[in-house]
Amino acid sequence: MDRILLPGADGRLAPFALSPARRFPAARPPFPRIALAAAHMVVDPLVPQDPWDAQAIDWDRTIAFRRHLWSLGLGVAEAMDTAQRGMGMDWTTAQELVRRSLDAMQDFPGAAMASGAGTDHLAPGPGVTIDDVIRAYEEQCAAIEAMGGRIILMASRALAHAARGPDDYVRVYDRILSQVRQPVIIHWLGEMFDPALDGYWGHADHMAAMETALQVIGAHAGKVDGVKISLLDAGKEVAMRRRLPEGVRMYTGDDFNYPELIAGDGELHSDALLGIFDPIAPAVGGALACLAQDDLAGFHAILAPTVPLSRHIFQAPTRFYKTGVVFMAWLNGHQPHFCMLGGQQSARSLLHFAELFRLADAAGLLSDPEMAARRMRTLLALHGVE
Repeated sequence: MDRILLPGADGRLAPFALSPARRFPAARPPFPRIALAAAHMVVDPLVPQDPWDAQAIDWDRTIAFRRHLWSLGLGVAEAMDTAQRGMGMDWTTAQELVRRSLDAMQDFPGAAMASGAGTDHLAPGPGVTIDDVIRAYEEQCAAIEAMGGRIILMASRALAHAARGPDDYVRVYDRILSQVRQPVIIHWLGEMFDPALDGYWGHADHMAAMETALQVIGAHAGKVDGVKISLLDAGKEVAMRRRLPEGVRMYTGDDFNYPELIAGDGELHSDALLGIFDPIAPAVGGALACLAQDDLAGFHAILAPTVPLSRHIFQAPTRFYKTGVVFMAWLNGHQPHFCMLGGQQSARSLLHFAELFRLADAAGLLSDPEMAARRMRTLLALHGVE
């Protein structure tokens, strides 16, 4: 197999031999778990715009990646933080993305998709009121429902800034959930993913915040399909999962502990809505095919090697995980360049990318090792390593 010189943690170069490409079991939905992959955006680097200030989207390749996910039996969580929502992609672009994705999904009978509705067109500030937050949520929910889409109710930076306590969160969510047409997925995104969401639900302590979230869900259980929590703490997810009303799903957002949470404890399990499913989609499809055959050993054998990769991609500062996701898409040929909205390809170091490359190889997730090695050499050369 191909060999490549990679820098280690000390910066010294050492030869690395790539493994053969791995072939995962064929994905044969329906799966015993709902699996939504939060998908990334592909930019067009040939548009004459400043990448820090403007948004130039390669729509063909962006939608082609969604088709890739659906072809593997996964659903799509659209216009979420993995797509750099509110971190490079604005609400106007998000609407176009949702519309294009809904159109493309028609080619995949039975495919699933849910889209983020938030308040990111409302900038947090001293003059923003709770009523302003409600109107912002209403605008985005109405737009997605008008397109025939399902809603993921995203956490709101404006609400986190304007709220004076748990009662303000209850007021906002009561209002929105009383109006939606179909059950939504509530997304509790932790401050490790977005520091502006610190203290969400009116408490800095996650367990106290959970009480407010459970109060909201319990009061509107018929309007809540599920809740996705992204706190990177399996114990907190399991504690909340045990207390959800009957019929309300737990969607794991734990990119550190997802195999055990999806497998469950013999009584309860989590479904999944994960950013890591974007780069590891072939493994996820194969693992869920094993689970459908009650092959728990096969399920874990496939996903276990992906966990070190995921923990590396999502290491602190966690908000930069999107860089690793897009890097993987480039290595695997889903896009011809390593460019991102807002120039976020610069958010991780060369040593980070080198270790990511090793871990992706160990997980069998370099679909064409020769191409991946060639592209890694290009990145190394760009950093003066030849």
